[in-house]
Amino acid sequence: MTATVRTFLEGSPAARLAASMDLGAGGGIAVWENRDDRISYTAPRGHVFSLYLDGGTGTRRLDAGAVSGRPGAVCIMPEGQSSEWEITTPFRFVHLYMPDDALRGAFAETHDCDARRLDLPELTFAEMPLLAPPLATLARAAAEGDVMLADAALAELVAHLGPRSVVLRGGLSGHQLRRIDEWIDAHLEARIRLEDLARLTGLSPFHLHRMFRASRGLTLQGWITRRRIERARALLATRTPLIEIAMACGFSSQSHFTRVFKAQTAMTPDAFRTALRGGAGAPRTGRH
Repeated sequence: MTATVRTFLEGSPAARLAASMDLGAGGGIAVWENRDDRISYTAPRGHVFSLYLDGGTGTRRLDAGAVSGRPGAVCIMPEGQSSEWEITTPFRFVHLYMPDDALRGAFAETHDCDARRLDLPELTFAEMPLLAPPLATLARAAAEGDVMLADAALAELVAHLGPRSVVLRGGLSGHQLRRIDEWIDAHLEARIRLEDLARLTGLSPFHLHRMFRASRGLTLQGWITRRRIERARALLATRTPLIEIAMACGFSSQSHFTRVFKAQTAMTPDAFRTALRGGAGAPRTGRH
């Protein structure tokens, strides 16, 4: 399996991980320090957003005209884009790692549009006044173990990712997607079958599965899980018992709810509720 940018950095003897936070669903934040290094990212898996926090003038991208970095510079490394870097002076930077399906699903939900409209160009040392602040906030969230701050910053970053004009072939219409979302939200507490959703669109289950993934960036099952977790997060802000939240969100048991919630958010429901209330002992599991 193709390595991630983080995996390449973890294999460097010079790079030092200063702070990190697991965001769940394969996403994460990492604050790195590096110097006197040369590193290549070969067709990495997942998308990476980078902000130079301190230094960077001694960092060059060798395969892009040997341009040099600077504090405040933003890089976007889309999935599969190889690059080669040389570092000669100390610098500190933050990386946001996002799997393709997670990013496209968040984009489609935030912008209420087809996931294929996500505009994610490869950028090196760019001035990005809308993306730099949430990336800086993500670095602070990782250093402080503040998951609520990270959630807000990630939502802000996705909101600033622009849709692009593109001729879409296949996929589902906006009307079909809205009908599916309305049906899912109305039946989150129950078992949702592909056949039921297929009847809403007049498509076969096979074709619905294929075209939904093209339009949303996630499988239908992944999208339903995302909606269930969003409802659970809202209910965790109340005093509703966990078993009642599990049932209201379509989980078979409290343990099933806890397992899926942790996989998607990197926190247990109890830990999320504690962090949401700003209570003492906010969770730092998986963060340093």
